[in-house]
Amino acid sequence: MLLLRAREKMMERFRPLITAHGLTEQQWRVIRALHEHGPMEPRQISDLCTISSPSMAGVLARMEALEFITKERFPDDQRRVLVSLTPTSTELVATLSGDLEARYAELESQVGQGVVDQVYKAVDALLAGLEGNSV
Repeated sequence: MLLLRAREKMMERFRPLITAHGLTEQQWRVIRALHEHGPMEPRQISDLCTISSPSMAGVLARMEALEFITKERFPDDQRRVLVSLTPTSTELVATLSGDLEARYAELESQVGQGVVDQVYKAVDALLAGLEGNSV
């Protein structure tokens, strides 16, 4: 419950920026993941964005209809699809980046850089422990 409360408090800061641009939280996570990691297969995006595969199929279909992403089949295996950002999504990232960075700066100012650093470190350690990796 504590992690869910923390997530919701964080999203209260960022959700208005995302929705003001006509995006859902899931769509923004997909755009951000593709922007940071480059083109990926839907399964990889699902894992990275913590969106279930059945939900991801719908999210990607809507994003393709809105021209946020493109899908391209692999030439050697037509069952596989590579998802990429469109110029529209790349522009959205550029547009939102400044506002998002300002919100992060406000957060750091409010709670302190040390707290933010500790939280990142603790969450990284938690994830590493749950995934069986060492930090």
